[in-house]
Amino acid sequence: MLKIKRLYTFIIQTFVPVFAMTFGICLFIVLMQFLWRYVEDLVGKGLDVTVLGELFLYAALQLIPMALPLSLLLASLMAFGNLGERLELLAIKASGVSLLRTMKPLIILVGFIAIGAFFFQNQAMPHINVKFRSLLFSIKQKSPELEIPEGSFYNGIKNHSMYVKEKDKKTKMLHGVMIYDTSDGFDNMSIIVCDSALLKVSEDKKFLLLSLFSGQRFANLQA
Repeated sequence: MLKIKRLYTFIIQTFVPVFAMTFGICLFIVLMQFLWRYVEDLVGKGLDVTVLGELFLYAALQLIPMALPLSLLLASLMAFGNLGERLELLAIKASGVSLLRTMKPLIILVGFIAIGAFFFQNQAMPHINVKFRSLLFSIKQKSPELEIPEGSFYNGIKNHSMYVKEKDKKTKMLHGVMIYDTSDGFDNMSIIVCDSALLKVSEDKKFLLLSLFSGQRFANLQA
């Protein structure tokens, strides 16, 4: 019985460091995927390091359900692969301990991890999602003009299509602006062309205010 307990302790001590390593790697990979997805919303806004750290913390916590299953699989394969490579698994089987009994401590450990992951996702994940989304929304509102691309049409505003030739990141001005207004239908579409424009959020954070400079408006006139 004492030998079995030592065996179980040895299996767990072999598995846990590998699991910690694979979990960190998998979480880093999915976090980089998040970074590439939202890099345009973060770059050039002068965000404080604490704000970025808080955002990455919430993002990492939100991505745990994606990284955990993959890290468990990789850690199990690597742990038993190392045991087999060092002939330790062969020695365990030669001593009369079956493979299923050898895996028993890991099955119990993974069961506790699964229960913890369930309660984490059921209790903590809703609060994490709210914090993450609200923080990301606040970051997007800080410089809304950065969401509009250069040299291509932006259709994020309902019934409007906006084209910006160039953006000035220092003054936050948009240059060479064309706006296609289709709110009255394509037959009554109007076009606004201006030299420059400034986009900002209203004080109550509910509306986008677009100030146009040196422009003209063209519209179809029905006879």
